Amino acid sequence: MARRFRGESHHKVDTKGRVSIPASFRRVLEQADPQWREGDCPELIIVYGDHRRNYLECYTVEAIEEVDAKIDALPRGSMERKMLQRLFHGQSFPTTVDETGRLVLPAKLRKKIDLEGEAFFIAAGDTFQIWKPDTYEQEELSKTEQWLEDLPDDFDPLSFLDGQAGG
Repeated sequence: MARRFRGESHHKVDTKGRVSIPASFRRVLEQADPQWREGDCPELIIVYGDHRRNYLECYTVEAIEEVDAKIDALPRGSMERKMLQRLFHGQSFPTTVDETGRLVLPAKLRKKIDLEGEAFFIAAGDTFQIWKPDTYEQEELSKTEQWLEDLPDDFDPLSFLDGQAGG
């Protein structure tokens, strides 16, 4: 099993859209890129999606290949396949991490999520997300806090893994 992205961090974004990727994230990208060799720059795919998505989702090569295989298994011409192709093929940006460990985010992607000055990175298993810090706090953090508020004080989220809790 491939390593997973873990953790969260804030990083400065310069005026050219360059942002450093957490070092531990770079190791996962390297491991999950079958073409990567020592000294190379690992590849990744940034899925930016439609107007409802307020963040950038960064996929390893292996993770996007898994998604692609599932899309390819859908019937040709089906609406589901067309929409998923649009989201994961059309509304995505293949790129590499540069030799200094940075990503260059094109202006189109920065504008889409209103990113300037600082980016918030958060791990999501075999992907990671890049957010404008204020947007993350207002939208995602509040959802998590609300979810936790609805649970008993002594609730253990690990119980979900055993299928013990309803949801």
